[in-house]
Amino acid sequence: MRPELWQPPVECSPVEQKIITRIRRAKLFVFLRQYRLEIFDEIFQAELAQGYADRPQGQPPIPPAQLALATILQAYTGVSDDEVIEATVMDRRWQLALDCLDCDTAPFSKGTLVGFRKLLIAQNWDRRLIERTVAIAAQHQVFGARQLRAALDSSPLWGAGRVEDTYNLLGYALRKALSVTPALAPKRRCRCRTSAGARAGGRGRGGGRRAPQRS
Repeated sequence: MRPELWQPPVECSPVEQKIITRIRRAKLFVFLRQYRLEIFDEIFQAELAQGYADRPQGQPPIPPAQLALATILQAYTGVSDDEVIEATVMDRRWQLALDCLDCDTAPFSKGTLVGFRKLLIAQNWDRRLIERTVAIAAQHQVFGARQLRAALDSSPLWGAGRVEDTYNLLGYALRKALSVTPALAPKRRCRCRTSAGARAGGRGRGGGRRAPQRS
């Protein structure tokens, strides 16, 4: 089943206006809230929907426009997949852009986000997404188009990994390294885990280092 058209509100609600006035940095959130339906018009949404099989059964997929919007924010802010999911329920700036204010659960799962990114890259839609976003930023002159392009082009999402971001890849490498040290004495192994910020289960607290937000 192909995803439905994503149709979030055009006009800002009073609650959204209040959030916008409080955002002093990371103005990208405001820009995406104001121009999300211009970036993701019906033609571009239909193009993104072509990547999904048209089956008569099953639940409709998460709107690809919403996932693509989250991918832009992730690329720009440099956070991990786990942090994206956390931000959708904890950060009102993310909720503002993604149309999920005060949600109790994330609008999509980590697996859905990763799967969409693979599809995005396989179809070369990642470059289309960057070009459309930068072009609209330049057209309206409300957000630094050059700054936006530089941030997105240098994002680890579009780098050598091109499937998962750098923080996840580093986390996997760290867990692998810790798992192949059984010969270490218990005290030394414990010191290694502690210095690496890993718990006994082998997973770092918080799922990765948070990169600083850009203004």
